[in-house]
Amino acid sequence: MTKKTIFISTGEVSGDLQGAMLIDALKKQATQQGIELTIVALGGEKMALSGATLLGNTTGIGSVGLLESLPFVLPTLTIQRRAKQYLQNNPPDVVVLIDYMGPNLGIGKFIQRQLPKVPVVYYIAPQEWVWSLSPRNTATIVEMTHKLLAIFPEEARYFAEKGASVHWVGHPLVDRIPSYPSREQARTALGIKPDQTAIALLPASRHQEIKYMMPIIFSAAQQLQEKLSTCRDVPWHVWEAGGDKSTVNCRGGFSHSDKLVTDNLSTKPALIQKSKLSQSPIFWIPLSHQAYRQPIEKAIEDYGLQATLVTEKTQEVLAAADLAITKSGTVNLELVLLNVPQVVFYRVSSLTYWIARNFLKFSIPFMSPPNLVVMRSIVPELLQENATPENLVREAMELLFNPQNRQQTLENYQQMRQLLGEVGVCDRAALAILQLAYSTQ
Repeated sequence: MTKKTIFISTGEVSGDLQGAMLIDALKKQATQQGIELTIVALGGEKMALSGATLLGNTTGIGSVGLLESLPFVLPTLTIQRRAKQYLQNNPPDVVVLIDYMGPNLGIGKFIQRQLPKVPVVYYIAPQEWVWSLSPRNTATIVEMTHKLLAIFPEEARYFAEKGASVHWVGHPLVDRIPSYPSREQARTALGIKPDQTAIALLPASRHQEIKYMMPIIFSAAQQLQEKLSTCRDVPWHVWEAGGDKSTVNCRGGFSHSDKLVTDNLSTKPALIQKSKLSQSPIFWIPLSHQAYRQPIEKAIEDYGLQATLVTEKTQEVLAAADLAITKSGTVNLELVLLNVPQVVFYRVSSLTYWIARNFLKFSIPFMSPPNLVVMRSIVPELLQENATPENLVREAMELLFNPQNRQQTLENYQQMRQLLGEVGVCDRAALAILQLAYSTQ
């Protein structure tokens, strides 16, 4: 049996998930090809459970921003030194880099200098095609990479034009979604009644987000809870079409109408059908990292939220939700694939944002992956000073109670799906990687 070793480097919670999915596919394809595969990695618990031997856990040392990165410089350098020493003493057959731009550029350049015969694959490359701060970063990625496995069509086009050997495989979440429970199964598992509104809150997968984003999203949830507690609310998708409607105003006044009123809530409240049961909103918060449990539990208590913090049930929370209020990230695409409307926001420190805008001339067309995929706004996104609790509440109310707005969102989701590829993404990526592994014989 042929023996092969693959080294994988990634970071943060999302990288750990993508790495674990890739490892599962690599092991499956290797078994079919009669390969005895060893995987050594920088990653997290999910990758370890999938069979990788970890040289270091990188899920808790990721950040976005200049000042935000400072606390993680020393831990990152320590893990990098350990990884480079291992690679020098135990050259693998292939090195696979997943996102995690700063550290992975360091690993890639090290391989290029010290182990030039070892092929490097970049799977889920940094989003240079969206917000490149320096052409040099793109050039470095192209120079050190033997194969770039792109997950977005625009990403593939960008790097191919820059000279990279590119293969578009599609987005790995396409493979993951079929394993999710249905909406009904998820609600049963969580004990959510069919006519009960469920709102997912996704505030943080990085330490800095606890500081800069959790207060905003929890304040918004507090306001939303107060607004909705005065309504006899029911999500629009259970409304019945036609006939005379008994409706309730979100300010608490009853009225009757033979049609639904879908005016913009910024000018006057929408009217929604009277529910059989008066339900307060219920917020569900999937825990992304155990280190965040205590501050989140304290915030739930401080803000007086009717919220449930859950562990190991992220899939159920997302599948069961009527709406998500979420940080920008990979989870935005999960929500698209699950047909869950969402409000996206993000904040960094004021100083980081000021430096990026005024000195680095940092500018992006969009920040959330759904909008980036189609390069137009299909989900509301609020960045920095626009990311206020009041704005989050306004957008959330629109998606909950304006059926035209909600329906348009779901139609846009359908169009976006076509750009994420077909099921089999991880298998295609695994086959490309194993093909390179054979080239080192």
